[in-house]
Amino acid sequence: MYILGISAFYHDSASALIKDGLILAAVQEERFSRIKGDSSFPSRAISYCLSSAGITIDEVDHIVFYDKPVLKFDRILASYIHTAPKGIRSFLKAVPAWLKDKLWVESTIRNELGLKDSSKLILFTEHHQSHAASAFLPSPYEKAAILTVDGAGEWTTTMIGMGEGNSIKMLKKISFPHSIGLLYSAFTYYCGFRVNSGEYKLMGLAPYGRPVYLDLIKRELVKLADDGSFRLNERYFDYIAGLRMINRRFEKLFGRPALKADMVPDQFYMDVASSVQELISDIFVKMALYAKQLTGENNLCIAGGVGLNCVSNSRVVKESGFDSIWVQPASGDAGGSLGAAMYAYYCYLNKARTADDVHDFQKGSYLGPEYTEDDIESALDSFKAVYRRMELQDVYEETARLIDSQKVVGWFQGRSEFGPRALGNRSIIGDARSTEMQSVMNLKIKFRESFRPFAPSILEEHVSDYFDISRPSPYMLFTAGVVRDKLVDADCAGKNWIELLKVRRSVIPAVTHVDGSARIQTVSEKGNPVFYGLLKEFYKLTGCLVLINTSFNVRGEPVVNSPADAYMCFMGTEIDVLVIGNYILFKDEQPENRGIEEWKKSHIKD
Repeated sequence: MYILGISAFYHDSASALIKDGLILAAVQEERFSRIKGDSSFPSRAISYCLSSAGITIDEVDHIVFYDKPVLKFDRILASYIHTAPKGIRSFLKAVPAWLKDKLWVESTIRNELGLKDSSKLILFTEHHQSHAASAFLPSPYEKAAILTVDGAGEWTTTMIGMGEGNSIKMLKKISFPHSIGLLYSAFTYYCGFRVNSGEYKLMGLAPYGRPVYLDLIKRELVKLADDGSFRLNERYFDYIAGLRMINRRFEKLFGRPALKADMVPDQFYMDVASSVQELISDIFVKMALYAKQLTGENNLCIAGGVGLNCVSNSRVVKESGFDSIWVQPASGDAGGSLGAAMYAYYCYLNKARTADDVHDFQKGSYLGPEYTEDDIESALDSFKAVYRRMELQDVYEETARLIDSQKVVGWFQGRSEFGPRALGNRSIIGDARSTEMQSVMNLKIKFRESFRPFAPSILEEHVSDYFDISRPSPYMLFTAGVVRDKLVDADCAGKNWIELLKVRRSVIPAVTHVDGSARIQTVSEKGNPVFYGLLKEFYKLTGCLVLINTSFNVRGEPVVNSPADAYMCFMGTEIDVLVIGNYILFKDEQPENRGIEEWKKSHIKD
């Protein structure tokens, strides 16, 4: 039985296909359109999912949309009525789009997919049902508490539930406008980052500051209860029916205006970022503690956009009392497509589900497109690229040698990752031992803010040799401190954030954040044998178990999807070497390509 899940129209549209409850494929539309966070109907993502299974849309048994547009529209109208006449400008901008497209999802799906069979049902799950299903049903647990937290679904913004076998029960919820997802987005906006794409930048900025405004936020903006429930003070926010996340009252409270987009934050905004990050983590921990009390379970599953906050996740691991925690790698709206499909199969159709308490069903989140050698050669030949093919072991040895000589490598292997994290198949990799590599990769390759940290990838069986963590972290969703014997004495007193970037804090400075932590990916031989082989070869050559791993893209662009995407990004940046499958390309051997300058103009943001 084939079930197709769809998420669309709000942010990060995607599609997922399952067969008899097992995940076959899942991918975001942005990977094909090259528009970051693309919210359009995911026609290309759907086409990929179907073609990867070798079926047509007529062979799909059920199609499921990840939320209920009528309920969402009800919330939007109620919000405008609640704030009238204040929200008239926003109303005139938003409502016509709903009346034209977003409200008529079933008709859109039928038209876009060319469904001729009018008897074929289009199913709809609630938004947080989709999140809950994406958290629990692919997890390794037979029973677990569930926590879903995001900006807003239809009305729900936060949900505590319980999963057992093939059933999901919603136990407690918090409704719009009270949302820690929107609260975090409000501070994202205030600190000069773009909402729905800059929240992880705020998380990366936070360790440069101190939580000096935490008490102010708790006193004026958020009323927090011991069980993690909360209420926001609506007087300070404009997202309910306005065109901005915050209002002038919010700016007056903190004494400074919102930072303009893409301006470099100073210490004040770093302290603000630190304060709201501390608050979100505190709330997350309280919610998890209450979920454990409510359900009595030892396992916890997390999804929703806030589930990508790996700092908060790590606090939950340490402080909530759960034995084991699993977070959906595509926790945002994209993952809703997968959750909707799985909810339909297991919960709506009541199909049996069995878990083994060890291995999840996410397949490493390597669920997107892959390319044959013929595909790769055809793409490279179209650019008149110079390349050489090697046996896989030779690829490992040559790539390890190049990284050891301080080369930056674009690494393109197998199926692309579903979700925002590069997990070793669409990655830019480098030497974590370098004191210069963080700045080089941020400024000359990623073209992004220099304060942004990079993640380490490490052989799973050796993770405790470098980091204060004893559990696998294959999806890069938890942070941990560098262990004491890998730290070095560093004088950080009185240094500003630019100076702090140059301080060598550990033996792997390129992946050690200013607070001594790192967002870790553990790599197992079973989970990703090719990336594992490279890490093992680098260890054999250098004695170091860690590589820098960052997503293969430039700032403001989706992660590369195809060999052509990879080649253009390679040529348009200062990446030294490109490895696609068994093919290696060196920058200084490539011909001039007039299209590269045009690519730079359209892809690289100043």
